[in-house]
Amino acid sequence: MTKEKFESYAHPEMLVTTDWVANHLEDENIRIIESNEDPLLYDTGHIPNSINIDWHTELNDPVIRDYVNEHTFRKLMERKGISKDTEVIFYGDKNNWWACYALWVFRLYNHENVRIMDGGRKKWEEESRKFTKDIPEFEPGDYPMTKRDNKKERAFLLDVMHHLENGLSLIDVRSPQEFSGELLHMPEYPQEGVLRGGHIRGANNIPWSRAANEDGTFKTRVELEEIYLNDTGIDPEDEVITYCRIGERSSHTWFVLKYLLGLRKVRNYDGSWTEWGNMVRMPIERP
Repeated sequence: MTKEKFESYAHPEMLVTTDWVANHLEDENIRIIESNEDPLLYDTGHIPNSINIDWHTELNDPVIRDYVNEHTFRKLMERKGISKDTEVIFYGDKNNWWACYALWVFRLYNHENVRIMDGGRKKWEEESRKFTKDIPEFEPGDYPMTKRDNKKERAFLLDVMHHLENGLSLIDVRSPQEFSGELLHMPEYPQEGVLRGGHIRGANNIPWSRAANEDGTFKTRVELEEIYLNDTGIDPEDEVITYCRIGERSSHTWFVLKYLLGLRKVRNYDGSWTEWGNMVRMPIERP
């Protein structure tokens, strides 16, 4: 079933199975990266020969609300033993939510050879595969200075406003309670970071987790088309922007739309609701 499922996706090369990872743990030109909501989870046990990337301290600028600059990203890659041609496999907790976020940031820097391990930590653990606390050491990578591409995969506030003016498609991937304005963050999380609840006018609410099965793997292409295209009326040729609260959950949906369904014009708005909901006089919609 897995082979047939992968082959049905628009870009099956963007996924690998847990079996594939288990058979490539020692490959020198592969780096397996774990990225979790809780970066301390890696220290409790991880896939052998995998390294950790902390989304908060290593991918985000410590002062400006932005990602690390070109120089810092280059140093990070060299420190992790990653070169420009290194194949990078991402996995993590929460149905690969943060793994997709890390992959999205790598794509901002035009690192081409990136993939997701379908099922993430959850599936690896459910299959009783080996975890280790040993932290691997690699020779420093040889990574060129790479200019970040802020246009192809990323949307900014003005892009979203232009999107609205032209009646283009927006997908709000947050929970229904956040979409309605009842909550400012997911249930059971601190309700902080934004002053107003609600959603961007005209957005479709499709919670990001609907794309995943119980074992953390992605649903089939037929199921995903039903969720994202048939139920919303979105056409594969449409220009689509995804958003959530800070752009992490929406990177998961961005991955689904771009690589599994093959939409060519999809961007992630990482400013998301914490930017939109805090802007003075910004139009907010509630049911």
